Amino acid sequence: MLDVVCDAPDFDLEPYTGFDANPYVERTFSSWDGLGWRSLLLQRFHHTARVERMALPATEDLHLVLTVAGDASMETHIGGRWQRRHWMPGQVDMALPGVASARRYRSVVPLRTLQVHIPHVTVARTVEQLGGAGIDYERMADAVASGDPLVEHTMRSLGAAGEAENLYAESAATFLAVHLLSGGVRPPKASRASADGPWVHKAVAMMRDRLGSPLTVADLASEAGFSVYHFIRVFKEATGQTPHRYLTRLRVEEAQRLLAAGGLSVAQVATRCGFGSPGSLSTAFLRHTGVRPSAYRNR
Repeated sequence: MLDVVCDAPDFDLEPYTGFDANPYVERTFSSWDGLGWRSLLLQRFHHTARVERMALPATEDLHLVLTVAGDASMETHIGGRWQRRHWMPGQVDMALPGVASARRYRSVVPLRTLQVHIPHVTVARTVEQLGGAGIDYERMADAVASGDPLVEHTMRSLGAAGEAENLYAESAATFLAVHLLSGGVRPPKASRASADGPWVHKAVAMMRDRLGSPLTVADLASEAGFSVYHFIRVFKEATGQTPHRYLTRLRVEEAQRLLAAGGLSVAQVATRCGFGSPGSLSTAFLRHTGVRPSAYRNR
């Protein structure tokens, strides 16, 4: 069991030094100023509706972003390519420590986020207590983006903390660091051989059988016999896509079939294919096919 060290690390500088955020966001709250927290930085932001390119310098902190309002198609340039993700309420994203990036987006409705920075000294201390194992931050970021209710709940709790002292922030920072980094520890190399095993077909078959029903990554991991974090990693190794993206593609393909067959409204197709609303179907459909469902049906 990890020991919680009560020497609270301080941020010496703003997480992104030399970066002027004013053209892109309005900061409505900072735990530095509002609560006097020095062990964890919590901020609330109102974002502009459209950004053509915003360059973010690297930070060694663990930077978590929770979308609390809005609907945006967010593209992040990292590792020489653009990656697209849908930011909507409840979506959590994590920046890769030590890696600069750029972002561009358009928000359909006003975008608001809650952002948490866990200082790099807390991260380094936690890695050491975990045995100094190598940390796969890309795997960790994919796991967070695929859905981590514990991280989302903790971030929302921090946002509602009121007049809590710094000890509250310190404990939350340690907890989040342990939770995230434990999932990011690289498994032994021997386990990599399972990436092309028959479990892939079982997971995909489960996706196809439950296209119209709620299906979580935890459900798929249990079917495959893996932990959630290991499942996400080996599934991406085997298919080239995260489980969430793969399932969305299958649902869009089924929506294409139903729309081509006719007889169902877009809302009915959305329900049968596991989308929460016609708008969610439309967003995913446009991203995968380049056209809206109604236009596809008319063609």
